[in-house]
Amino acid sequence: MIITSSPVSLRRDDGIAVITIDNPPVNALSQAVRQGLAEAIESIAADSTVHGAILICAGRTFVAGADIREFGKPPAPPMLRDVIAGIERLNKPVVAAIHGTALGGGFELALGCHYRVMDSHAFIGLPEVTLGIIPGAGGTQR
Repeated sequence: MIITSSPVSLRRDDGIAVITIDNPPVNALSQAVRQGLAEAIESIAADSTVHGAILICAGRTFVAGADIREFGKPPAPPMLRDVIAGIERLNKPVVAAIHGTALGGGFELALGCHYRVMDSHAFIGLPEVTLGIIPGAGGTQR
């Protein structure tokens, strides 16, 4: 079964849910991505045939952070911290498969998963701290 909430898709394969973020060019955490992730997590929680999930991203990078096109606009739900809290509360393990870069909110998203696996060339970080900004989705607490 495949559920698509563009730019997030959810497919189930033999008891494992595969959540794919496909938001070119860098899989930024736009409102549509956050909404799609929230819906996918809700669907996984309600499905007794799913025993775990893998979070992957299409393209050259995992998630390079916030969507800069949303800067300066009023926040639109769901908030990233709420999406990550939903992942943490899920009673099924979620694995983040990291490749390319996982920066800022993208790294926080990965940290909110129960497990992380990473390509040997992947790059992770919270670059906002170099500007004196505290990560907004719990990155300093995980």
